[in-house]
Amino acid sequence: MLDFMQNENYILPAEWHRQACVQLTWPHEDTDWFPYLDDITETFVQIAKAVAHYEPLVIAAKHPDTVRAELEESLSDEEMENVRIYECDNNDTWARDHAFITLIPTVEGNGIHIGGAAVSAAPTEQTVRDYGKNAVASCRLLDFRFNGWGKKFAADKDNLINRTLYARGVFGGERVDCDDFVLEGGSIESDGRGTVLTTSVCLMAPNRNQPLSQAEVEQVLKERLCARKIVWFDHGQLIGDDTDGHIDTIVRICPDNTLLYVGCDDENDPQYADLHALEQQLKAATDADGKPYRLLRLPMPDALYDDGDRLPATYANFLIINGAVIVPTYAQEENDARALALVAEAFPGYDIIGIDSRTIVRQHGSIHCLTMQYPAECQLAK
Repeated sequence: MLDFMQNENYILPAEWHRQACVQLTWPHEDTDWFPYLDDITETFVQIAKAVAHYEPLVIAAKHPDTVRAELEESLSDEEMENVRIYECDNNDTWARDHAFITLIPTVEGNGIHIGGAAVSAAPTEQTVRDYGKNAVASCRLLDFRFNGWGKKFAADKDNLINRTLYARGVFGGERVDCDDFVLEGGSIESDGRGTVLTTSVCLMAPNRNQPLSQAEVEQVLKERLCARKIVWFDHGQLIGDDTDGHIDTIVRICPDNTLLYVGCDDENDPQYADLHALEQQLKAATDADGKPYRLLRLPMPDALYDDGDRLPATYANFLIINGAVIVPTYAQEENDARALALVAEAFPGYDIIGIDSRTIVRQHGSIHCLTMQYPAECQLAK
């Protein structure tokens, strides 16, 4: 096991840091998507097209040839050149939670950590802008254990996808085995400057890392994610969210110390009190440098139901890519427009792309949950 104190030379980058690629794990007939496989495949194709227009896309798929044929019907030749498909069997499709969590190196003088090591590749322009001219281009691919959100669902195949892709040389950098700790990518948010946001309802939920106390979990997060401060939120779990309250469904870090978060104005909504309590915590929160946040309040979508059960529809579950933000929409004209405008306010200069996510949310997630970005330092295989 790696001595994680060595991670002081690394940082968990913000999602808007320059990216090498985005990963998707494709649905098939043996996943829970089977009853509406055609509909979800169409949505996946829309996400793939949006990503591949801006940057490379890595797809883990049980049936690579089928996926390629599906994509070629909708993607341009230029977009298809950005697509790499690898054969991997999978239980489900939530790449955010089973994919690598990636650290990038920092350098002396960047105000975060001190250190750096010699590697073969040159830093990207974005790395130089963010971390200085002496930045190095390497990464650490942290492979945490994924156990189906506290052993709720089978995850044995999903938990092997990282090793399979790494063994095939898809990602550069050093794979770090973190199988002694359960952590899902959707449960953390990083500003790239040493602050990590998370929720106590998720990380302290049963069947994850018991019997560790919250203080012990926080210490693990600080060491392995190179964080100076962990900001815990105790409220905001959406009805229907079977992840036990991932942060990426309610609060998202944006540039310039801005947080986009989910609010609720309907006092009759059973989530009203909990989301109001979350809002109070947000107003009191500060980053690792003691700075308060600029808060932008996303609307709550009108309630969506499937067989009488409320679904965790949220506008916070957007994906940031190189030059664009892909935002879930729900065929609610007024709410969708407000959400897209607020995301545009938080990301000036970015293209804002809405994708109908009503099919995705039937399985209790959205666009961010389905995807995982990798920073440019990962040196994606050609």
